[in-house]
Amino acid sequence: MRSVSGIRFLATIGVAWASLAITGFAPSPISSTASIWAQPADADADDGEAPADDKDDAEKKEAEKKKDKSYLQWIKDALGWEYSIVFLLISLTFVALLVMNLLNARREAVCPLSLVETFETHLGQGQFQEAYDLSNTDESFLGQVLAAGLAKVSTGGYAEAIEAMQEVGEEETMKMEHRLSYIALIGTISPMVGLFGTVHGMINAFTEIAIQGSTPDASRLANGISTALFTTLVGLFIAIPAIVAFNILKNKVARLVLEVGVTSEGLMSRFQKQS
Repeated sequence: MRSVSGIRFLATIGVAWASLAITGFAPSPISSTASIWAQPADADADDGEAPADDKDDAEKKEAEKKKDKSYLQWIKDALGWEYSIVFLLISLTFVALLVMNLLNARREAVCPLSLVETFETHLGQGQFQEAYDLSNTDESFLGQVLAAGLAKVSTGGYAEAIEAMQEVGEEETMKMEHRLSYIALIGTISPMVGLFGTVHGMINAFTEIAIQGSTPDASRLANGISTALFTTLVGLFIAIPAIVAFNILKNKVARLVLEVGVTSEGLMSRFQKQS
Protein backbone atom coordinates (compact mmCIF):
# COMPACT_ATOMS: atom_id res chain seq x y z
CA MET A 1 0.00 0.00 0.00
CA ARG A 2 2.81 2.35 0.82
CA SER A 3 4.37 1.76 -2.61
CA VAL A 4 1.12 2.45 -4.35
CA SER A 5 0.56 5.61 -2.39
CA GLY A 6 4.12 6.70 -3.14
CA ILE A 7 3.56 6.15 -6.81
CA ARG A 8 0.35 8.16 -6.65
CA PHE A 9 2.19 10.93 -4.82
CA LEU A 10 4.91 11.07 -7.45
CA ALA A 11 2.32 10.96 -10.24
CA THR A 12 0.45 13.85 -8.65
CA ILE A 13 3.60 15.87 -8.34
CA GLY A 14 4.53 15.13 -11.99
CA VAL A 15 1.11 16.15 -13.27
CA ALA A 16 1.24 19.35 -11.22
CA TRP A 17 4.73 20.13 -12.53
CA ALA A 18 3.67 19.50 -16.11
CA SER A 19 0.59 21.71 -15.72
CA LEU A 20 2.71 24.51 -14.27
CA ALA A 21 5.26 24.12 -17.05
CA ILE A 22 2.54 24.28 -19.68
CA THR A 23 0.99 27.37 -18.15
CA GLY A 24 4.46 28.98 -17.84
CA PHE A 25 4.62 29.30 -14.10
CA ALA A 26 7.38 26.76 -13.77
CA PRO A 27 10.62 26.56 -15.74
CA SER A 28 10.71 23.74 -18.23
CA PRO A 29 14.00 21.84 -18.60
CA ILE A 30 13.72 22.02 -22.36
CA SER A 31 12.92 25.70 -22.39
CA SER A 32 15.65 26.45 -19.92
CA THR A 33 18.20 24.61 -22.00
CA ALA A 34 17.01 26.37 -25.14
CA SER A 35 17.24 29.72 -23.46
CA ILE A 36 20.72 28.94 -22.22
CA TRP A 37 21.91 27.97 -25.72
CA ALA A 38 20.02 30.88 -27.30
CA GLN A 39 21.95 33.49 -25.35
CA PRO A 40 25.31 32.97 -27.08
CA ALA A 41 23.56 32.96 -30.44
CA ASP A 42 22.04 36.33 -29.66
CA ALA A 43 25.44 37.58 -28.58
CA ASP A 44 26.97 36.32 -31.80
CA ALA A 45 24.23 38.03 -33.76
CA ASP A 46 24.93 41.28 -31.96
CA ASP A 47 28.65 40.88 -32.68
CA GLY A 48 27.88 40.33 -36.39
CA GLU A 49 25.70 43.38 -36.63
CA ALA A 50 28.43 45.75 -35.46
CA PRO A 51 30.79 45.32 -38.45
CA ALA A 52 27.85 45.59 -40.83
CA ASP A 53 26.89 48.91 -39.25
CA ASP A 54 30.47 50.13 -39.54
CA LYS A 55 30.54 49.14 -43.20
CA ASP A 56 27.30 51.00 -43.85
CA ASP A 57 28.68 54.09 -42.15
CA ALA A 58 31.84 53.93 -44.24
CA GLU A 59 29.80 53.62 -47.42
CA LYS A 60 27.65 56.57 -46.40
CA LYS A 61 30.73 58.70 -45.72
CA GLU A 62 32.21 57.72 -49.08
CA ALA A 63 28.96 58.62 -50.82
CA GLU A 64 28.88 62.01 -49.04
CA LYS A 65 32.47 62.70 -50.17
CA LYS A 66 31.52 61.95 -53.76
CA LYS A 67 28.51 64.25 -53.51
CA ASP A 68 30.63 67.05 -52.05
CA LYS A 69 33.22 66.73 -54.87
CA SER A 70 33.27 69.82 -57.07
CA TYR A 71 33.03 69.78 -60.86
CA LEU A 72 36.65 70.84 -61.26
CA GLN A 73 37.78 68.10 -58.88
CA TRP A 74 35.80 65.62 -60.91
CA ILE A 75 37.52 66.78 -64.11
CA LYS A 76 40.92 66.58 -62.41
CA ASP A 77 40.31 63.02 -61.24
CA ALA A 78 39.02 61.99 -64.66
CA LEU A 79 41.98 63.45 -66.55
CA GLY A 80 44.68 62.30 -64.17
CA TRP A 81 48.05 64.00 -63.86
CA GLU A 82 49.25 62.77 -67.27
CA TYR A 83 46.52 64.39 -69.37
CA SER A 84 46.38 67.41 -67.05
CA ILE A 85 50.06 68.19 -67.67
CA VAL A 86 49.75 67.65 -71.43
CA PHE A 87 46.70 69.89 -71.79
CA LEU A 88 48.25 72.52 -69.51
CA LEU A 89 51.37 72.69 -71.70
CA ILE A 90 49.25 72.90 -74.85
CA SER A 91 47.14 75.68 -73.33
CA LEU A 92 50.14 77.74 -72.22
CA THR A 93 51.76 77.32 -75.64
CA PHE A 94 48.57 78.43 -77.34
CA VAL A 95 48.28 81.54 -75.16
CA ALA A 96 51.92 82.47 -75.80
CA LEU A 97 51.56 82.00 -79.57
CA LEU A 98 48.31 83.94 -79.61
CA VAL A 99 49.83 86.92 -77.79
CA MET A 100 52.92 86.89 -80.03
CA ASN A 101 50.89 86.80 -83.25
CA LEU A 102 48.50 89.48 -82.02
CA LEU A 103 51.45 91.78 -81.37
CA ASN A 104 53.03 91.01 -84.74
CA ALA A 105 49.76 91.47 -86.63
CA ARG A 106 49.16 95.01 -85.36
CA ARG A 107 49.06 97.78 -87.94
CA GLU A 108 51.81 99.63 -86.06
CA ALA A 109 54.08 96.59 -86.43
CA VAL A 110 53.31 95.95 -90.11
CA CYS A 111 52.39 99.21 -91.77
CA PRO A 112 52.80 102.14 -89.36
CA LEU A 113 51.15 105.37 -90.46
CA SER A 114 53.90 107.51 -88.92
CA LEU A 115 56.53 105.82 -91.11
CA VAL A 116 54.45 106.46 -94.24
CA GLU A 117 54.04 110.15 -93.47
CA THR A 118 57.69 110.76 -92.50
CA PHE A 119 59.04 108.75 -95.45
CA GLU A 120 56.84 110.63 -97.89
CA THR A 121 57.99 113.96 -96.40
CA HIS A 122 61.67 113.07 -96.88
CA LEU A 123 61.07 112.02 -100.47
CA GLY A 124 59.16 115.21 -101.18
CA GLN A 125 62.08 117.26 -99.89
CA GLY A 126 64.62 115.20 -101.83
CA GLN A 127 66.19 113.78 -98.67
CA PHE A 128 66.72 110.27 -100.01
CA GLN A 129 69.45 109.32 -97.56
CA GLU A 130 67.30 110.36 -94.61
CA ALA A 131 64.41 108.37 -96.08
CA TYR A 132 66.65 105.31 -96.44
CA ASP A 133 67.99 105.63 -92.89
CA LEU A 134 64.46 106.00 -91.55
CA SER A 135 63.16 102.91 -93.31
CA ASN A 136 66.28 100.83 -92.63
CA THR A 137 66.15 101.44 -88.87
CA ASP A 138 62.42 100.73 -88.74
CA GLU A 139 61.70 97.10 -87.83
CA SER A 140 58.24 97.03 -89.36
CA PHE A 141 57.26 95.07 -92.46
CA LEU A 142 56.88 98.23 -94.50
CA GLY A 143 60.20 99.64 -93.31
CA GLN A 144 62.13 96.58 -94.52
CA VAL A 145 60.38 96.68 -97.89
CA LEU A 146 61.06 100.38 -98.44
CA ALA A 147 64.70 100.02 -97.39
CA ALA A 148 65.20 97.24 -99.97
CA GLY A 149 63.56 99.36 -102.68
CA LEU A 150 65.63 102.48 -101.98
CA ALA A 151 68.85 100.44 -101.92
CA LYS A 152 68.19 99.25 -105.48
CA VAL A 153 66.61 102.33 -107.04
CA SER A 154 69.86 104.29 -107.13
CA THR A 155 71.82 101.53 -108.90
CA GLY A 156 69.35 99.52 -110.94
CA GLY A 157 66.37 101.75 -111.44
CA TYR A 158 62.70 101.37 -110.64
CA ALA A 159 62.26 97.82 -112.03
CA GLU A 160 65.00 96.34 -109.86
CA ALA A 161 63.69 98.28 -106.87
CA ILE A 162 60.24 96.74 -107.30
CA GLU A 163 61.78 93.28 -107.66
CA ALA A 164 63.83 93.73 -104.49
CA MET A 165 60.74 94.96 -102.63
CA GLN A 166 58.78 91.89 -103.74
CA GLU A 167 61.51 89.55 -102.56
CA VAL A 168 61.68 91.17 -99.14
CA GLY A 169 57.88 91.25 -98.98
CA GLU A 170 57.65 87.52 -99.68
CA GLU A 171 60.28 86.80 -97.05
CA GLU A 172 58.50 88.88 -94.40
CA THR A 173 55.15 87.34 -95.35
CA MET A 174 56.62 83.85 -94.95
CA LYS A 175 57.89 84.76 -91.47
CA MET A 176 54.47 85.99 -90.38
CA GLU A 177 52.68 82.97 -91.81
CA HIS A 178 55.26 80.65 -90.26
CA ARG A 179 54.62 82.08 -86.80
CA LEU A 180 50.91 81.90 -87.42
CA SER A 181 51.00 78.25 -88.51
CA TYR A 182 51.89 77.12 -84.99
CA ILE A 183 48.42 78.16 -83.82
CA ALA A 184 46.94 75.91 -86.50
CA LEU A 185 49.20 73.14 -85.21
CA ILE A 186 47.74 73.60 -81.72
CA GLY A 187 44.25 73.33 -83.22
CA THR A 188 45.26 70.02 -84.79
CA ILE A 189 47.19 68.44 -81.92
CA SER A 190 44.73 69.23 -79.15
CA PRO A 191 41.76 67.16 -80.47
CA MET A 192 44.19 64.36 -81.34
CA VAL A 193 45.29 64.21 -77.70
CA GLY A 194 41.61 64.23 -76.73
CA LEU A 195 40.94 61.34 -79.12
CA PHE A 196 43.85 59.42 -77.62
CA GLY A 197 42.34 59.95 -74.16
CA THR A 198 38.96 58.79 -75.45
CA VAL A 199 40.42 55.50 -76.68
CA HIS A 200 42.43 55.12 -73.47
CA GLY A 201 39.39 55.69 -71.27
CA MET A 202 37.19 53.28 -73.22
CA ILE A 203 39.89 50.61 -73.04
CA ASN A 204 39.97 51.02 -69.24
CA ALA A 205 36.18 50.78 -69.06
CA PHE A 206 35.95 47.65 -71.19
CA THR A 207 38.87 46.09 -69.32
CA GLU A 208 36.91 46.51 -66.10
CA ILE A 209 33.90 44.80 -67.72
CA ALA A 210 36.08 41.96 -69.03
CA ILE A 211 37.70 41.36 -65.63
CA GLN A 212 34.61 41.66 -63.43
CA GLY A 213 32.21 39.97 -65.82
CA SER A 214 28.50 40.71 -65.53
CA THR A 215 28.93 42.73 -62.31
CA PRO A 216 31.68 45.32 -62.93
CA ASP A 217 32.59 47.94 -60.36
CA ALA A 218 30.40 50.93 -61.26
CA SER A 219 32.91 53.43 -59.85
CA ARG A 220 35.84 52.13 -61.90
CA LEU A 221 33.66 51.80 -64.97
CA ALA A 222 32.53 55.42 -64.56
CA ASN A 223 36.16 56.56 -64.16
CA GLY A 224 37.11 55.06 -67.52
CA ILE A 225 34.13 56.64 -69.26
CA SER A 226 34.83 59.98 -67.55
CA THR A 227 38.41 59.92 -68.82
CA ALA A 228 37.17 59.25 -72.34
CA LEU A 229 34.65 62.10 -72.29
CA PHE A 230 36.64 64.75 -70.45
CA THR A 231 39.77 64.34 -72.57
CA THR A 232 37.65 64.87 -75.66
CA LEU A 233 35.96 67.88 -74.07
CA VAL A 234 39.21 69.58 -73.01
CA GLY A 235 40.83 68.84 -76.37
CA LEU A 236 37.98 70.49 -78.25
CA PHE A 237 37.88 73.32 -75.71
CA ILE A 238 41.46 74.22 -76.68
CA ALA A 239 41.22 73.40 -80.40
CA ILE A 240 38.12 75.47 -81.24
CA PRO A 241 39.56 78.86 -80.08
CA ALA A 242 42.89 77.98 -81.73
CA ILE A 243 41.25 77.34 -85.10
CA VAL A 244 39.10 80.47 -84.83
CA ALA A 245 42.12 82.61 -83.87
CA PHE A 246 44.20 81.16 -86.70
CA ASN A 247 41.64 81.98 -89.38
CA ILE A 248 41.00 85.49 -88.05
CA LEU A 249 44.70 86.31 -87.82
CA LYS A 250 45.39 84.74 -91.21
CA ASN A 251 42.84 87.03 -92.87
CA LYS A 252 44.20 90.03 -90.98
CA VAL A 253 47.79 89.25 -92.02
CA ALA A 254 46.74 88.84 -95.66
CA ARG A 255 44.99 92.21 -95.56
CA LEU A 256 47.99 93.93 -93.98
CA VAL A 257 50.41 92.36 -96.48
CA LEU A 258 48.26 93.63 -99.33
CA GLU A 259 48.21 97.08 -97.75
CA VAL A 260 52.02 97.05 -97.45
CA GLY A 261 52.36 96.19 -101.15
CA VAL A 262 50.00 98.95 -102.25
CA THR A 263 51.55 101.55 -99.91
CA SER A 264 55.17 100.74 -100.83
CA GLU A 265 54.49 100.86 -104.57
CA GLY A 266 52.67 104.15 -104.12
CA LEU A 267 55.61 105.67 -102.27
CA MET A 268 58.14 104.44 -104.82
CA SER A 269 56.06 105.44 -107.84
CA ARG A 270 57.82 108.85 -108.05
CA PHE A 271 61.01 107.04 -109.09
CA GLN A 272 59.15 105.44 -111.98
CA LYS A 273 58.37 108.89 -113.36
CA GLN A 274 62.01 109.95 -112.97
CA SER A 275 63.29 106.87 -114.81
